[in-house]
Amino acid sequence: MASSTPQKNRIRVGVGGWTFEPWRNNFYPEGLAQSRELEYASRQLTAIEINGTFYGSQKPSSFAKWRDETPDDFVFSMKATRYATNRKVLGEAGESIERFIKSGISELRSKLGPILWQFASTKKFEPADFEAFLKLLPREVDGLPLQHALDVRHPSFMTNEYLDLARHYRCATVFTDSDDYPSFADVTGDFVYARLMRTDAKLKAGVAPKQLDRWAEVGQLWCAGKEPTELPRVADKQAPVKPRDVYMYFISGAKEKAPAAAVELIKRLA
Repeated sequence: MASSTPQKNRIRVGVGGWTFEPWRNNFYPEGLAQSRELEYASRQLTAIEINGTFYGSQKPSSFAKWRDETPDDFVFSMKATRYATNRKVLGEAGESIERFIKSGISELRSKLGPILWQFASTKKFEPADFEAFLKLLPREVDGLPLQHALDVRHPSFMTNEYLDLARHYRCATVFTDSDDYPSFADVTGDFVYARLMRTDAKLKAGVAPKQLDRWAEVGQLWCAGKEPTELPRVADKQAPVKPRDVYMYFISGAKEKAPAAAVELIKRLA
């Protein structure tokens, strides 16, 4: 269950979204009204990644409603609009970025977590254009500080040049645990963002107990400012050791098992 006391430098664990029909058979209580699914999920998890914002804008009133339905220390990450990231010239995304940032996300207030900028798997790293994009990312909206996470999905990003750019602009690089996308755990931001994509429908919790134990250890290492040595990396040099907030999401894979995996990981972290 989510703690009622906010903490500095903590590990948050969740899933992508809260509306998924199979969860009504294995996560949500029988008979729970769909209108109360976020209320329930936010009391079992400590964060949720909003995916709908990737496909279309949401109303400010929706963000305010989600804020009010969740516990005080709950946090939402959210995917930024695809119109900013799925384009040939990223440096021309300024208008799309501004429209998204000013769409009402500040209604989440203290529950506004990292913004996830997800790039197409065909988008190659072009240093000048990518830096032009990073320069467009605002540091705050309506007085709220913004955190940016970069979900880069082409192997050309696995270079020191990319890592240096991400660190210079204080953006986290998403660690993706998957065989389908580049998987590297170099820390580039003031927080760590992990998307764990290997849930297995045959396992009760979607992830084997020993692997859940290990993810708990990995999360604790990240939170303490260290870097797990067994995870794949690009650079030989590690990031400076300093405590960091950590966001770990069970995404994709056997999605019907994602909440079970998240709940089990939260138990281990407790």
